Amino acid sequence: MIVRKISLVVCAFFTMAAFSQETASNFESKPEVKLTYLDSIKSTFKKNDLASKVDSLWMNELVSLDIYDDLTKDIQTINKDVTVDEELPTELLKQRLAAMNEKSPFEIEYNQGLENIIKSFLKNRKKSFSRLMALSEYYFPIFEDAFAKQNVPLEIKYLAVVESALNPKAVSKMGATGLWQFMYGTGKQYALKIDSYIDERSDPLKATAACSEYMTKMFNIFGDWELVLASYNSGPGNVTKAIRRSGGKTKYWDIRNYLPRETQGYVPAFLATMYLFEYHKEHGINPERAVVKNFETDTVAVKNQMSFKQIADLLDMPQSQIQLLNPSYKMNLVPVYQGEQHFIRLPKDKIATFVSNEEQIYAYVKHDKEFKSTSSRLAVKYAPKAKPATAKPAAVDKGDFEFYKVRKGDNLGAIAAKYDVSISEIKKWNNLKTNAVAVGKSLKIKAEEEAPAKAVQAVEKEQAIASADNKEKSNAIDMDYVVAAGDNLGSIAKKFGTTIAELKELNNLTSNNIGLGKTLIISKAAIVIEEPASTAIASNSVDTFKKKGPSKDVSEDYYVKKGDSLYSISKKYPGVTISDIKKWNGIKDEDIKPGMKLKING
Repeated sequence: MIVRKISLVVCAFFTMAAFSQETASNFESKPEVKLTYLDSIKSTFKKNDLASKVDSLWMNELVSLDIYDDLTKDIQTINKDVTVDEELPTELLKQRLAAMNEKSPFEIEYNQGLENIIKSFLKNRKKSFSRLMALSEYYFPIFEDAFAKQNVPLEIKYLAVVESALNPKAVSKMGATGLWQFMYGTGKQYALKIDSYIDERSDPLKATAACSEYMTKMFNIFGDWELVLASYNSGPGNVTKAIRRSGGKTKYWDIRNYLPRETQGYVPAFLATMYLFEYHKEHGINPERAVVKNFETDTVAVKNQMSFKQIADLLDMPQSQIQLLNPSYKMNLVPVYQGEQHFIRLPKDKIATFVSNEEQIYAYVKHDKEFKSTSSRLAVKYAPKAKPATAKPAAVDKGDFEFYKVRKGDNLGAIAAKYDVSISEIKKWNNLKTNAVAVGKSLKIKAEEEAPAKAVQAVEKEQAIASADNKEKSNAIDMDYVVAAGDNLGSIAKKFGTTIAELKELNNLTSNNIGLGKTLIISKAAIVIEEPASTAIASNSVDTFKKKGPSKDVSEDYYVKKGDSLYSISKKYPGVTISDIKKWNGIKDEDIKPGMKLKING
């Protein structure tokens, strides 16, 4: 009996030992997950549970210039003497205008020209005003606060709708800029900073304060708010000329016909805008949702120069959000001038994350700057020599363009982001005068040249030679990824050597939630370079950082997947152009179908 018990104990002991050894073996066989330097920084962040209330689709609306172009054209071309057929009884309009006049310092009286402009807006711009009312929830509190301090009528807030369609990036043909459309000289006159990095004409707070100061000075001169608006549009000189030509009359409606043509429609457009905001419900105009309001944002002083890209990566937010909230920074970075403080405006939950982790954030910015400085020097060293000035420019190969068919919900900003080009380039390639694009229209998109890719490859080669201690591992990944069970944006970003912010930008995601089975676009191939341990952050053992670059040359057959284009396929193989693929496969046009086999030469 004792012998049997001893045998059972010995058997159990060896079984447990074998199981432990097998478990350890299995654990050791799992591949080590390499984290980027950015991930190592963010892993030390103190977490904040407040969810971001900024919707990236709404951000696209805020930075779109479509409404600005449309309203500007309307104000310049509307014929105030031609009756517009739109259902609004004249007697009812007169009653409403009289009600508005009772509670406003402006002289709001009915006339045929004003009725025509109101009806024209109702007929053609209902959707635009629905969007404008959503934007007003962010900007109007800023305007009202500034005007109240100077005792300026709060109704002047509607003037920004007429001037810029509430777009701080709006620029007129004459160069007037910002929400209040200040010319360069006027901006300087009112102490707005304008240099290579900053244009405070686009700063909502500072530009509104300048506008308020201007309005106060002009009212002291003219004593009539309609004439103040007229002077804002055409200048005080044109208003005084109109007063003289009218025989000394001092009311806007009496001198209107002596003013420049655009100014004749300017004040009526302002009053029509005020009317539509006041009676939008009666006309079935439903304001779109405004996800963020000004009081839901805050500012923080920036101690070192930072790019919007760095801030977006660190705080997991699209750059478009930062651009919206900080329109006065022209180069997508926050500069630092000696003796001056510069601030960044962010949603309050992002401010909390920034302030709680400033030390780590500035450590990453410093590291990123040093790395880019080294890369730039190497890129210049290995850049191809410039051709002599006498050389003839190379002809543009038609194969360098691909065509994109505009789908419902598209806009130029989203299309530009998809192809990593600028809106102005798309407009230039397609001879577009405005940012409006019709559904179904085919747009030409120019493919990137291969020279930059080769320069980056040379940089990578030099880096490998320069540091014998560094180990380079290339992961050529450029593909669609189907979300599997247990996936989240963080794990997918780590898997493919990218960031959450970049995945959200590429796939137009407004939150971190992704559905099972959803297909995500994954960006360019990533190269992970392990640094010596001495460069790691003290609080974290991870000592690697990430650098993007092209993959190695390949030679293989490629099977076309759903959603592929020649442009997207060429981007998978650095150094390969659309023309190459068409030549290797005898393709004469851009038509490729899922399942089609393409030959790619190394």
